[in-house]
Amino acid sequence: MPSFNEKQPIFQQVSEMIENDILKNLYQEGDQIISTTQIAKTFQINPATAVKGINLLVDQDILFKKRGVGMFVKTGAREKILTKRRKEFYEDFIIRLLDEAKKLELSNEDIVALIMKESGEH
Repeated sequence: MPSFNEKQPIFQQVSEMIENDILKNLYQEGDQIISTTQIAKTFQINPATAVKGINLLVDQDILFKKRGVGMFVKTGAREKILTKRRKEFYEDFIIRLLDEAKKLELSNEDIVALIMKESGEH
């Protein structure tokens, strides 16, 4: 069972876990996701927190509700998550990486070489 970190609200982490499951194809377009009750029991969190995490994905057009049945993955959800996460990756990591590399006088080739070394590719 995943544990929650203190760096961001639990409802956001619940939302990210569901996004991750969609990215890993554990949930596909049209699939019903785990219920908020199951989320609350599984992770031992307040049901209102689980609902807030799910509603975040509804607001982002990732999930939709079938009244009386549950929550489902919307068509195009995986692509939306990929687009959002790639943008965040660029802004949070690539920009910061290039800024730090500039301070350290590392060239683009140096950065690529370091990445290749780390990934085991030569």
